[in-house]
Amino acid sequence: MKKWLLLIIFFSASVHIVYAQNQNIENLLFNLPDVIFKKIETPDSFKCAYELKVRQPLDHFDLTKGFFYQKAFLSHRAFDRPTVINTAGYSKRKNNILEITELLSANQIAVEHRFFGESLPDSLDYKYLNLKQATADLHHINQLFKKIYKGKWVSSGISKGGVTSIFYRYFYPNDVDVSIPYVAPLNKEREDKRIYTFLDTVGTDGCREKIKSFQTRLLENRDTVLTFLKFYSLGAGLEFKYLTFEQAFEYAVMEYPFAFWQWGDSCQNIPGNDTSLQEAVKYFLTKKPLSLFSDEDIKYFGPHYYQSAAEMGYYGYETYKYRDLIKSLPTDTNPQATFVPSKMNVSFDGRLLQDVHEWIEDKGNKFIYIYGSTDTWSACAVSPSEHVDSKRFFIDGHHGLARISNMSQKDKQILIRTLEDWLSLKIE
Repeated sequence: MKKWLLLIIFFSASVHIVYAQNQNIENLLFNLPDVIFKKIETPDSFKCAYELKVRQPLDHFDLTKGFFYQKAFLSHRAFDRPTVINTAGYSKRKNNILEITELLSANQIAVEHRFFGESLPDSLDYKYLNLKQATADLHHINQLFKKIYKGKWVSSGISKGGVTSIFYRYFYPNDVDVSIPYVAPLNKEREDKRIYTFLDTVGTDGCREKIKSFQTRLLENRDTVLTFLKFYSLGAGLEFKYLTFEQAFEYAVMEYPFAFWQWGDSCQNIPGNDTSLQEAVKYFLTKKPLSLFSDEDIKYFGPHYYQSAAEMGYYGYETYKYRDLIKSLPTDTNPQATFVPSKMNVSFDGRLLQDVHEWIEDKGNKFIYIYGSTDTWSACAVSPSEHVDSKRFFIDGHHGLARISNMSQKDKQILIRTLEDWLSLKIE
């Protein structure tokens, strides 16, 4: 009887603690300026979660330019735990929890990038879409929520979100204690030629030759291939007004090696010349290269392309290798992989990239960089210098496999010990 009574008391106390936490965090959120919140489904192992709308200046350095609301998600675990700020590079549709948040048993604030998703000003003036403004958004959120979460802070993001975390630390080095960018390319110029070197050397000679042979076959049989692709596009509802259909087709063929290594595939899966052309096209479509150049995808990624063309850098395509087969794209220059909104003229300014590379060399302490060894973007991996206290890990595999969960046991232990030291906490 005593055992049951103790269990009832323990259960009642637990419910009361959870309820008190929820009430306490909501009271604190009510008192934060610039924050609107609503309760959402709570992820496993958290106490509560909220969708946030944070009022942000369009121009953080001239408040007369107006304001917009930026979307974010708060997942609350406990006030005495670290807080991870997830620096998303695009829209943030769901409240997914990062593995580093779980590893640290941390709270998490996931922030949608300005000019993406629901975080849109009334007027999309792209001069306000730059890394200085985007990181100022993160700084504003950090300063607001440090009133609630007074412990250690970690920033982390994946791919473009990882790049954002690097620039965030550059502009606001004291906001967080540790930064963990995943698969984050830090380019050196608008057309980063390290990508081409990577594609010319990754894997085996035989695999690279098979990729090139497959591209050549698609281009040599363009009329038949285009017929198959047009039927597919009709069924998929793809539209092509930004690019012509033939331009999209040639871009897709040029993109294929990049996508093959970025997202991972087996060279054995590449159709050889003994495979029917129809089967070869079916395989090609599983890589989704054509939809990437459709109006819908170009519109979605438009702000990203603008940032890449203006200050982040990107890559292009070496079409001269196929000059006898290319009909719609230039072959005397490498066409860019950036498709900016409304085909606006964008001038590239590489000074920020140069400054950040120099800063990382001398002051980029307490970074953990995680890359996939066969991911195309690892060509532009950050190289931490001996002058700073940072770590870099390469994990066997592609863009989507470069995660702590896929690390070797040895590397995982090094990472955990490093975080324990830098954050002054014990990771269970």
